[in-house]
Amino acid sequence: MGEFKVHRVRFFDYMPTAIRAMAFNAHTERLALARMDGSVEIFNFTDHYFQEKVIPGKDSRSTESLCWVGGRLFSAGLNGEITEYDLENLRPKYSLEAYGGPIWTIISNTQGTQLAIGCEDGTVKLFEVLEEHIQFERNLDRQKGRIISLSWHPSGTHIAAGMMDMIRVFDVPTGDTLMSMLLVDRGFGGSKSQETVVWSVAFLSDHTVVSGDSAGKVQVWDGHTGTLVKTHLVTKWDVFLPDLAVWTSEGTVIQFQFIAPTLHQQQDKEWVRTRTFKNHTHDVRALAEIETAIVSGGMDTHLVVRPLLEKFDEKSHASGLRKIHFPHRNLVSCAKKAGLLLFQFPGQLELWRLGDSDGHGKPGDRLPLKRKPEKLLLLKRKGEDHICCSALSSCGGWLAYSTVSCVRIYRLQTDNNNISITKVSKLPKALRSAHQLCFSSDSSKMFAASSQSSVLVIHGLTLTFSSPGSRQPIHLMTTSVDGKWLAAANSDCEIRVYNLQKLKLHCIVPVYGSCPSAMGIHPTTNNMTVVHADQQLFEYSIVEKQYTDWSRKLQKQGLHNVWLDRDTPVTHVTFNPKNPNQVVLHDMHMFCIIDQSLPLPDQKTQFYNQMTLRSLSEQERPSHLHAFKICKTFQDLLCVSLLDDQSLVVVERPLLAITSQLPAPVRQKKFAT
Repeated sequence: MGEFKVHRVRFFDYMPTAIRAMAFNAHTERLALARMDGSVEIFNFTDHYFQEKVIPGKDSRSTESLCWVGGRLFSAGLNGEITEYDLENLRPKYSLEAYGGPIWTIISNTQGTQLAIGCEDGTVKLFEVLEEHIQFERNLDRQKGRIISLSWHPSGTHIAAGMMDMIRVFDVPTGDTLMSMLLVDRGFGGSKSQETVVWSVAFLSDHTVVSGDSAGKVQVWDGHTGTLVKTHLVTKWDVFLPDLAVWTSEGTVIQFQFIAPTLHQQQDKEWVRTRTFKNHTHDVRALAEIETAIVSGGMDTHLVVRPLLEKFDEKSHASGLRKIHFPHRNLVSCAKKAGLLLFQFPGQLELWRLGDSDGHGKPGDRLPLKRKPEKLLLLKRKGEDHICCSALSSCGGWLAYSTVSCVRIYRLQTDNNNISITKVSKLPKALRSAHQLCFSSDSSKMFAASSQSSVLVIHGLTLTFSSPGSRQPIHLMTTSVDGKWLAAANSDCEIRVYNLQKLKLHCIVPVYGSCPSAMGIHPTTNNMTVVHADQQLFEYSIVEKQYTDWSRKLQKQGLHNVWLDRDTPVTHVTFNPKNPNQVVLHDMHMFCIIDQSLPLPDQKTQFYNQMTLRSLSEQERPSHLHAFKICKTFQDLLCVSLLDDQSLVVVERPLLAITSQLPAPVRQKKFAT
């Protein structure tokens, strides 16, 4: 693998916020997820759960509920507004005041023609879904208490509403209340004196109504008569019920199935508690049940995909538990020439100078520091919109960031321990916002990914448009060291390569069916290495407009199963300028140096072979070498990059450090309790 001096960085205090709501689109197989900071993330479940898009948050935005209507995404929150999102430009398309106070829930009918919201003032409001917007239609029969949860009957003619101590069923055509179901039993202990909140309801096709409440109960009701059929006491704490699975404020997910309770009672089916999953340390706040898995998220910030094993014929990679902890994009920029790091937070940027050491030692030694890492700059954003992307030039002299409403560029000058920052005041008017930013290797140009997959080239105050491609947003950009090439990838899986000298499109890389997760252009050959969400890896010759011989050989032989079975995507590709055969890339759990001068591993080869190689003699070692050299010494990785001085920067964010900063869970189960 070679020896590197490693800067082990653990001072990036990245802290994701809690997951508040989610909604699954069964037609497109996209999961929308909303966090407490108002941001929304879109995951493509057909493409290895890749985080395809991120809509940045806003200080004043509060999201309580999400809802898909066809390919359109809506949210509602305690600010009393309904928001539709522009999924091409990654921003809110518009927001509409509902005039009912805080909104607790939003749902659509199965036909996709109407939205219903539950409001603080006791109204269920209906909105008509039009081609470009939504329009208020009418209120259903107003109630005295807030509407916490809603569920539309599949026929579209009835709506069940969860309230305080009560469930109401409405007739949608007339708006009248058909029946009320009173929650007489408020649980046990101190909770008896408190109102019971019906956090969630599910209205099934046979007119069964299932509810989950703050007294820890799951109750099954006859929707025709309004009578209680059965009560399941699940916990002493809050219970939420999105479909036919339940989550609790203890971090537990419980599955219910409509089955016969015994083998001898096949005709008498009922709702039976069948499974309990404990994959969260804190309370679960959102859950979606899809065809093959239960997806959950909550206060512990990570997304859990728990496959239902009965849906799989045999144990496989697809049937394994998956946890998504980190974003599938870069939050760290590295100035390779200056030894600086830029950390991106929603509300600010931090600029750090790496430490330095004169010491020498053997592999694994910790070297003494002659200069400690130093925070040079804390730059807070302007306005309420959160930062969506940022960039630092390789010389460390330029810094830029974008929100959905503005782009800001700064000139940095460092003199020993002093740093000065100057805002570039006059920017081209077309540069309003960007999905991605990056600088050229010589820091003379900045590139901004704008709307409809177009790229803006900023050189001084001059702005040039490159040709637009798909309407989908660009999520990756990379430039060549010689300043000749720029490559941009979008969520339609397109990669376009632009000639920066002629300022025109050079070629489109053959479209592969999985989204690119990382890419980089080799500093000497101008071959582009691309890694996709399904872990496939390609090398493309930009000059010759075709895949390289090494790439064709790799695809013909096939990647090792151990490589393909990894469950986190590669998020960064870089190169070793001192060894042109080496490509460096990383995911959350490892970094890998691919040495193209070595043979490719076949399926019989021991893939993780570093320990074996160390135990062999110099004569035996060559016969066991292969191209993929994996290092798992460092974990929970946010960035791995090579500086110009040949030192390696490894940015870690230990998951335990994130957990330690979370609020205490509602309840922790202790031994014998």
